[in-house]
Amino acid sequence: MQRESSVHILWDASHIWGLMAWRALRALGVPSRLVKAKEIAEGALSGKPGRHGRARLLLVPGGSAGRKAALLGSAGREAVRDFVRKGGTYLGFCGGAGLALSPAPEGRRDEAPLGLCPWTRAPYVQRFQHLISGHLLARATDAGADASRTAGVVSLPVWWPGRFAPESGSPDVTVLATSVGPDADLWLADLPLAGISPRVLETWRNCYGVDLSPDFLAGQPLAVCGSFGAGRYLLSYSHLETPESPAANAWLARILRGFGIAVAGDRAVPAWQLDSETPLPPARKDGPAASARRACARIRALLELGVTQRLFFRRTSWLRGWRAGLPGMACNNLMAAFAELAEVAVATAEDRRRDAARAALDDLWARLGPRFDRLLDLFADGAESWFMASRLSDLLSPTLPHAVDARGLAHQRAALFGHPMRGGGIAEELLQMAEEGIYTAQALAAPQAN
Repeated sequence: MQRESSVHILWDASHIWGLMAWRALRALGVPSRLVKAKEIAEGALSGKPGRHGRARLLLVPGGSAGRKAALLGSAGREAVRDFVRKGGTYLGFCGGAGLALSPAPEGRRDEAPLGLCPWTRAPYVQRFQHLISGHLLARATDAGADASRTAGVVSLPVWWPGRFAPESGSPDVTVLATSVGPDADLWLADLPLAGISPRVLETWRNCYGVDLSPDFLAGQPLAVCGSFGAGRYLLSYSHLETPESPAANAWLARILRGFGIAVAGDRAVPAWQLDSETPLPPARKDGPAASARRACARIRALLELGVTQRLFFRRTSWLRGWRAGLPGMACNNLMAAFAELAEVAVATAEDRRRDAARAALDDLWARLGPRFDRLLDLFADGAESWFMASRLSDLLSPTLPHAVDARGLAHQRAALFGHPMRGGGIAEELLQMAEEGIYTAQALAAPQAN
């Protein structure tokens, strides 16, 4: 019988993808534990400092591979390698897949990946090709009767994926699935590819020099596996944990079983209703539950404003799409974290372990709550003003291109959301506090019903 801590999920720099992976495991009936990079560096995968059992599988969700590597540090990266080398299993999705690859010669040493897989990460020929999201059609390769394989051509979800760079002379890497081409819901940034005819794509290429043809997707490795020492890794640029993606979810269940993890049937991960308020039990007027509920209300109001102003649009029940150039991912991260914190903050404490988690969350929020509440109002008011100013700038730019001060817009965006690529600002501080609350109260999380 597997111990509760046999599946660990790397929590740092994962954001909405960490929550999605955690939620998927709960839906599949797989107990798991959120672990921080610092804990891994201190020996959490091998059962140190003694409060938790040795991990059987480390799941690394999407997010920035470089940021994860930097937070692990040299000690944490070596701890992961040692864990796999001695028989552990590594399962990485998207950014988690990138973290397990080998370093490129020009890469930064403090963000060096793990080197579990001899392949490296391939750059896209053109940067916009990274901006695909939705579902791809994928085909299983002839890799033998492995339990982790999918079968035939299936629809698998990708969310702004990287690419593998296959290395010649690396026979130990087995390709499990390759992409065939786009499925009906594939987007390029905020442009749905299904609505663009091949004739239009050809005209863009011939007349304007812009090639948006999805041909670059065909034949790309999408999932691979291999061994490292006595252990194994499976790396997928498809997010198999995506809600309401039956083929991907069934494949994830088979992968986990193949790694010796007990799974409660080939369940589909249910819808994640972040676009609407979930009924929750009553909560007292102060404390983490009140803060999280108010945060949910404010971020949803902000996103609804964005929808009415054509800055955001409803993509799925858990993801809002956004116009290219806007900090849409930061808003989605906040929406997911606030909703999860609101849910765990009202969960009942039915045993000693859960009671301890409740007490720890209350103690944490006694310290963080007042600042969280102040920053929430500052962020929500400032973001509303900034989004409307951005909309006004777009509206006036054809005739009055300098009517809205571009420097003022850039300064306010930096204060609210930080750097366009690296993040930061008030949004990141709010996100860190919410995620610390979720991590502290993780024992209170309920299983996901199907």
